[in-house]
Amino acid sequence: MSKMEPTAQQIKDQKLYAGMGMSDEEFAMVENILGRLPNWTETGLFSVMWSEHCSYKNSKPVLRKFPTKGPQVLQGPGEGAGIVDIGDEQAVVFKMESHNHPSAIEPYQGAATGVGGIIRDVFSMGARPIAMLNSLRFGELQSERGKYLFEEVVAGIAGYGNCIGIPTVGGEIQFDPCYEGNPLVNAMCVGLIDHKDIQRGIAAGVGNTVMYVGAKTGRDGIHGATFASEELSEASEEKRPAVQVGDPFMEKLLLEACLEVVKSDALVGIQDMGAAGLTSSSAEMASKAGSGVEMNLDLVPQRETEMTAYEMMLSESQERMLLVVKKGREDEIKAIFDKYGLDAVAIGRVTDDKMLRLLHNGEVVAEVPADALAEDAPVYHKPSAEPAYFAEFQAIENNEPEVADYKEALKSLLQAPTIASKEWVYDQYDYQVRTNTVVAPGSDAAVLRVRGTNKGLAMTTDCNSRYIYLDPETGGKIAVAEAARNIVASGGQPLAITDCLNFGNPEKPEIFWQIEKSADGIAAACTALNSPVIGGNVSLYNERSGEAVYPTPTIGMVGLIDDLAHVTTQQVKQAGDVVYVVGETATEFGGSELQKLVYGKIFGKAPSIDLDVEANRQAAILKAIREGLVQSAHDVSEGGVAVALAEKTFSTDGLGLYVTLEGSAVTALFSESQSRFVMTVKEENAAAFENIVPDAKKIGIVTDDAKITINGDTGILLEGTVEEFRSAWKGAIPCLVKSEA
Repeated sequence: MSKMEPTAQQIKDQKLYAGMGMSDEEFAMVENILGRLPNWTETGLFSVMWSEHCSYKNSKPVLRKFPTKGPQVLQGPGEGAGIVDIGDEQAVVFKMESHNHPSAIEPYQGAATGVGGIIRDVFSMGARPIAMLNSLRFGELQSERGKYLFEEVVAGIAGYGNCIGIPTVGGEIQFDPCYEGNPLVNAMCVGLIDHKDIQRGIAAGVGNTVMYVGAKTGRDGIHGATFASEELSEASEEKRPAVQVGDPFMEKLLLEACLEVVKSDALVGIQDMGAAGLTSSSAEMASKAGSGVEMNLDLVPQRETEMTAYEMMLSESQERMLLVVKKGREDEIKAIFDKYGLDAVAIGRVTDDKMLRLLHNGEVVAEVPADALAEDAPVYHKPSAEPAYFAEFQAIENNEPEVADYKEALKSLLQAPTIASKEWVYDQYDYQVRTNTVVAPGSDAAVLRVRGTNKGLAMTTDCNSRYIYLDPETGGKIAVAEAARNIVASGGQPLAITDCLNFGNPEKPEIFWQIEKSADGIAAACTALNSPVIGGNVSLYNERSGEAVYPTPTIGMVGLIDDLAHVTTQQVKQAGDVVYVVGETATEFGGSELQKLVYGKIFGKAPSIDLDVEANRQAAILKAIREGLVQSAHDVSEGGVAVALAEKTFSTDGLGLYVTLEGSAVTALFSESQSRFVMTVKEENAAAFENIVPDAKKIGIVTDDAKITINGDTGILLEGTVEEFRSAWKGAIPCLVKSEA
């Protein structure tokens, strides 16, 4: 033990554990578990493993609400990533994680290492990553710092994904003032695997060897998990060392080596060294297997001198994995990693005493029960209280905002950062690498072919956090339903979801109420739409200087397209096709883009949603698509029908729309009522389509005049060239992003 480290008694007397994020009660629990005071290293082990980021101690009661099983689910929550069957002995593997706090402090590396970490979660299951998606939240790009965070996060995602050669094919970005100080950076990875190659992170088989593979350990990222479990403040800027530094070229080598290793029957278990690094991987692998692990830290490859046991165990250096290998077959595994120029070192063994035991400089420097670290963190049932604003908003009538000029309103909405073209972003991503991308960014969902088959995978990330702020339960339902609509509109059958639950400080009863209620909504929608939760991430304490972000439980969803002929995109295809709106439109503007545009704030009720209607409508539309009756499909979301119609023309050449909407003009154009689609169908297929989708309403035709004309009960509501609207939509973001920071 380093002479610099305080004694166990000093840790207790001076409450040094508090600086690691532990409460007095938690330290007393550790003392009780061990039957003695923990030393400095042991205190560090418990502090990271019992952090919210690793233990979900505040969110476990909420996570139990989620449906996690289904006939398609091969692996639910609890491993590196979830796995869903797609037939033919193949499966899709996916997971989403947050890297919010690191990205607020060091946006390029924070975002880049978020990408690297989620890729490792997927290939640790034995799957080859085939696609990346993301979900991002920023302030409104009014400040230099806001623009700087936006630019650097996007550059970090692009830099890592492009270098490693995995296409970034989709995502979403929203902008609101509440994210100014605390951006949200959620990364999702999707992989493919054969059933026979599925791996799990277990340290089984007494006497088997524990091997460390990949990059060397440094002092970056120490206490990263603890850092992610506290509010941001001005002092957070000093915590840059808690932000890891990534190397995508090293990760590419690690990926290929691991995918070769998983074919070997010498491999028993494999896990990414993610949050809490060597601590979480060793303790969790031992706990899952009901075994123990003993490691000699003198053998850990290190890139810095005189690292202590505490530093090695808590480092979150990137591009590292922990393996358990059958005794006597270490050389076979080492030979594979040698081929890729990577370290692969035996650092310990599996034991039968259920302890995590660490040796360093010839001494036992830590000896704690593995289960105590991985499973026995305290679980808190936080007090919950409905915030005063909720009742106030529920009492507000659904009224239309006043709009003087419908055409100017549509152009302004198309320029709103959340709606505007994201080409500036996704043009930085290589979304065609590996040549499996069928539908690139810009449609409702990305689609990739499953090579060697005629199947495809549709994938999306979604969450309208304004709705969730106004009404967390309803908003939670909408987040799942919108993701499913995007999958269905692309020709896919929703399979399952992964989530990233981004909230403020759970110790505030009003925040915990948001968490509980949104989980209720997500659970209800997952059940109704047969899309269980197969894994995810909780990111709490997303506040800066006491200001919480909107509750933002991001939904990542994957669906199966059983025949690539069914792939459907949002843009109109040919003149003469019939245009339909599917679903009813009501006066619903709470949390809408028009409300924000007119009033500069959001208030009132979120749009309502009926999950039975949603499920039946999605099933009908998917049936129509599979029967070859649909030319294009697009869900109606932010900005309402007018925005959805305009978006359907933007990637076409010379086509336009001539439609007539019934009812009050503002509602017909801009309401954000749920469960709606705008679709086009060949005229000869109209009757068959209407027979399958009875709530489809014919509103007009696709034209060849490159104009958008929308009529109402009293005549033309708005009219203009496609190019007018497209230039408003395309020009919005680049002119905002001129950061000097």
